[in-house]
Amino acid sequence: MSIEVISRRSGSFVQRVQVASFDELLVDVPALVGGDESAPDPHDYFDLSLGACKSITVQMYARRKGLPLAGITTTVDRDDSDERRGSNSEYRLTVSMQFLAEEGHELDAETRARLLEISERCPIHRLMTSTRVSVTSREAPASE
Repeated sequence: MSIEVISRRSGSFVQRVQVASFDELLVDVPALVGGDESAPDPHDYFDLSLGACKSITVQMYARRKGLPLAGITTTVDRDDSDERRGSNSEYRLTVSMQFLAEEGHELDAETRARLLEISERCPIHRLMTSTRVSVTSREAPASE
């Protein structure tokens, strides 16, 4: 699968992203570094991918187990104060999840604990915490 990021010289850092046949996504940077703050920044997309994946993983589990889960509110808090320190820096994410039961039902403490445990099995959590990611950058041939 390819994701295409298109940047045009316009005095702006806004990037247009095309993923499969979905509507275009936009990426920008904070005003502090010269952006317009017109869209989420790359860190936001990194963080939100973790929150969304955890929620989806829990929903899939709850559906498979027939649990009365009506919804989930997932909050991802970022502490990037140490990020630029060098090779031993740390980018810290804290994920808080609120599990909402269907009307007339409850989710007991044991079930909520299990849902939280299941959330740590999401593919993005595993990718971020236990997989070595390799990135290769190369110049693409000019299109004709």
